[in-house]
Amino acid sequence: MTTDQRAPATACRTCGEPALSHDRFCEQCGTPTTPVPRPPTAHHAPPTSGLASSAGGAPSAGRGVCGDCGGVAVGADGFCGRCGFRQSPKLGPGEVDLGVVGGAVSDRGLRRKRNEDAVAIAGLSRGACAVVCDGVATAPGSAEGARRAADAALAVLTGRVSAGMDPRATTRAAVERAAEVVAGLAGGPDASPACTFVSAIVDPAGVTVGWVGDSRAYWLSEAGSRLLTRDDSWAASMVEQGAMAAGDAWADPRAHMITAWLGADAGPVEPHVAAFRPAVPGLVVLCSDGLWNDLPEADDLAAVALGGAGGPVGAARRLLRAALDVGGRDNVTAAVIPCPPPVGERSR
Repeated sequence: MTTDQRAPATACRTCGEPALSHDRFCEQCGTPTTPVPRPPTAHHAPPTSGLASSAGGAPSAGRGVCGDCGGVAVGADGFCGRCGFRQSPKLGPGEVDLGVVGGAVSDRGLRRKRNEDAVAIAGLSRGACAVVCDGVATAPGSAEGARRAADAALAVLTGRVSAGMDPRATTRAAVERAAEVVAGLAGGPDASPACTFVSAIVDPAGVTVGWVGDSRAYWLSEAGSRLLTRDDSWAASMVEQGAMAAGDAWADPRAHMITAWLGADAGPVEPHVAAFRPAVPGLVVLCSDGLWNDLPEADDLAAVALGGAGGPVGAARRLLRAALDVGGRDNVTAAVIPCPPPVGERSR
């Protein structure tokens, strides 16, 4: 019997799209069908002002560096000529503006010398998805790890959602891919990048969030706002176990020690996934702890984000400014997506 050479031989390791045996790259997301060796080091220009590049592709200094393999052959079409990875769209210095479907900002804060947060956001046919990763400052290379994790996860989210796959399964696959990417950057026992992770898919069916660590997702609306995630942190663990009262736990110096993260030293990664269908319009906000450390209550975030001008990116800017105004010592990142998605609108 003659084998049909056009039959799918495998599936894309990033987005799950069927791939043919002779394909070098996935037609859906651009990921190579076989692993591509990484160069020893990828150098990126640091931000020159308080607003740092929104890592979710190349930094603001240029679009020539691939967010997956670190090569410098990204073309005008947004695909890497070396490994085929599709870069995240519409990056600017410190913010991403997708018009009415979403927006994000990232800033190094008032005390940090560099921004180790990363945000990646993209529009869908109806809605948007986003990822925020916060590099662990004490782990070498975590800024790079966070950036690559956000890029890789966004590729999975956009690819699989566009193919009609289940948002919960898609979210788990995105976390798994991000974890693989960060673990693959380890240069030894003392050189293992690490980062936290939070993502959201917002479509007509509702909101699906996934997380590992203490980066958070919030639901903000005039009818009521709430935290959607549960921190993987020492304080949250003490409170959940009933070992300490919340006030005492969060006042402890160990409060913000994370108990789960992405990285070679993280062990098996078990992502949290939650979904809900809002009854009223509102905003989904993803953020690093640089925002919620100073503004932890959902109602306080809603008072800042809701009702202002500038669409989603305007809301993200107001959240950033509020964090800086109250001290903003850490890196601050926020991504904002409206729900339900605007009818008939796509990202610009």
